[in-house]
Amino acid sequence: MDKKKFSRILIALVLAVAMLGLGYGISTAVKASDATGTGVSGTSGVAMIPANFSDLAEKVRSGVVNIQTVKTMKGGGPVFRHFFGNPFQDRDPFEDFFGLRPQSYSSEGFEQNSLGSGFIIDREGYIVTNNHVVENADEIKVKLSDGKEFDAKVAGKDPKTDLALIKIDGASGLHPIAMGNSDDLKVGSWVVAIGSPFGLEQTVTAGIVSAKGRIIGSGPYDNFIQTDASINPGNSGGPLLNMKGEVIGINTAIMASGQGIGFAIPVNMAKEVVPQLKEKGKVTRAWLGVGIQEVTESLAQSFKLKEKKGALVSQVFQNSPAEKAGIEQGDIILEFDGKEITDSKELPMIVSATPVGKAVAIKLARNGSVTTKEAKLGEMEQKAEVVKASSRKMIGITIQDVTPQIANALGLKDDSGVVVSHVEPGSPAAHAGLQKGDVIQEINRKPVKDSQAFLHKIEEAKEGGSILLLVHRGQGNLFVAVPMG
Repeated sequence: MDKKKFSRILIALVLAVAMLGLGYGISTAVKASDATGTGVSGTSGVAMIPANFSDLAEKVRSGVVNIQTVKTMKGGGPVFRHFFGNPFQDRDPFEDFFGLRPQSYSSEGFEQNSLGSGFIIDREGYIVTNNHVVENADEIKVKLSDGKEFDAKVAGKDPKTDLALIKIDGASGLHPIAMGNSDDLKVGSWVVAIGSPFGLEQTVTAGIVSAKGRIIGSGPYDNFIQTDASINPGNSGGPLLNMKGEVIGINTAIMASGQGIGFAIPVNMAKEVVPQLKEKGKVTRAWLGVGIQEVTESLAQSFKLKEKKGALVSQVFQNSPAEKAGIEQGDIILEFDGKEITDSKELPMIVSATPVGKAVAIKLARNGSVTTKEAKLGEMEQKAEVVKASSRKMIGITIQDVTPQIANALGLKDDSGVVVSHVEPGSPAAHAGLQKGDVIQEINRKPVKDSQAFLHKIEEAKEGGSILLLVHRGQGNLFVAVPMG
């Protein structure tokens, strides 16, 4: 055999051995990963695309439901057509984004349909979804993966976390989805979202966890999982799953100005809320009674802290547990009930998860030294107020003051007025066409500064007549007349 031929044979043998070794390595990685159900990873620890999306989707799809709601919006007419009509003729581009389909415009009102998702948590027919999917709905229809439809009722809701629990009756053979542990979730982990984006039922999308603990300004308990798994209108309330097929988040929000940026409520938060919704229909939270702000580098230096951590007390409410415990404005809370507070946003969530009435130790920094106070936690009350037309008749709205944050979010020039946070179905306010998110700026042609001024003017109104409200909605203003009983 000549040297050239021998060299060619030797090179071929080396390449064959190399390819065999590479194939063995990949095969080994796949087998090791499949055994854990967490996805494919090589021996170097570099994550690869999981091989079991199909198995996972098949395993959980029967536990994911489509939710359709109908809300009757009263008080239609020309001014309402101005705000909800369709200047784009055949297609309104905003309908797709919000998942809303207003229809049946008339002087008597119109029906507003919306879509969402949810997932079954037990064989009794309880389903978890977002509060904004079912809030103020006159009708709720749940469609299972096999096409069967059921009427649903709200068992409980928690606007602060945007979670709701609904229930269907008469369904058999339900397939609940197990809840996982969102605290164990790691950034970069593979996740799958299932829901009904734009009404396209049982849509499966995949991605990774982009970040944890995101604050997006939706409320006091912001703690979102960020993911690049595609989430669109209609996915709201559906599950975000790990590779074991466990729910680790509830898909809730999207960033309208970006792509591949979605947010989900951690399932551990839902595990705290859902039992209370099932038992009482609402959530009871503990209350300390302080206003807090972030400790910045400059504030840490001013308060003689060695490092930037804790929650700075900017206000102590009168007769609150904090005041009774001796906590003062300017104190910096470092620990609460044995839990270290590294960031101010952690404190509200830790307090709310603590039992009402429990006596807790609070370690705080004051004037350069550290001291400990004990506070017996009270029960948080709703700050919003239900407005009464008289001692016997309600107009049926819940209001709260317009804060600078709300004013900024709604594009208002200042923070005067009150914002409607709830409209009671069937109430005079509902029949007049008031909606959640409306900002009431005037009553009977007189400016309204805050909720106290609003309540005072309501009490002055005569029963049997009506009040004229100037309301800011969307990009404009409109007048709404509300009967007073």
